Amino acid sequence: MPRRTAPPTPGTGDDVATGADWPGEWLRGVLSLCALRVLADGATYGYDIAQRLAAAGLGEIKGGTLYPLLGRLHAAGLLDEEWRPGDGGPGRKYYALTDAGRAHLHDESARWSRFADLTQTFVTSPEASR
Repeated sequence: MPRRTAPPTPGTGDDVATGADWPGEWLRGVLSLCALRVLADGATYGYDIAQRLAAAGLGEIKGGTLYPLLGRLHAAGLLDEEWRPGDGGPGRKYYALTDAGRAHLHDESARWSRFADLTQTFVTSPEASR
């Protein structure tokens, strides 16, 4: 009989988040949508995005996860990037949604909502669909 292994313990060896109880697989699945949502409020820089995600309860998103994600979103045409001078410090790269990014956020938010509802119903039902 094959040996079963326990699922990873949240917060241990996870390169996506620390200090939160969310499994990394869950965050990886929704992080791009959450980053786009932060940017729907206006252009900002990576550290601020990470802080706002943490304040929303998603945990600490490490730069090694966030910045490559922002680069992929930019390469996909969903974000614009702009270097701005810092206030007494180094400059910062600001990110802003493009029109395509706003449309993507709108469409994917609706899809995520349907998926989350379906998942919630499925995992909390007394008997799984057969």
